[in-house]
Amino acid sequence: MNHKHKKGWIFLILCPPLIFLGVTWIVMALWNCLLPDILGVKSITYWQAMGILILSKILFGGFHFGKGMKDFKERKMREKMMYLSLEEREKFKEVWRSKCEGGFFNRNNRTNE
Repeated sequence: MNHKHKKGWIFLILCPPLIFLGVTWIVMALWNCLLPDILGVKSITYWQAMGILILSKILFGGFHFGKGMKDFKERKMREKMMYLSLEEREKFKEVWRSKCEGGFFNRNNRTNE
């Protein structure tokens, strides 16, 4: 048995939890150093910092479980585009260009014209 590969697996298993614990400590340290003086809030414990970190990940970051599905959809779309003729491809691009030209905030203005 090759011990070099065994060490690699141990590293891959131990690294993410250690990074998470270190980031939790950084959150706690920054909170306790900055926010009590700036906002007048109480200092927090390590476990409260971990809770804040997890809550902020849920609220603002998501967990990105469907990343593989996104790659699959993009690959499938590329395959569909490969089989289109040049005219069909240009027509497709023009339709999407007209849908996106106004941007997100100008969608209502375009329908009122």
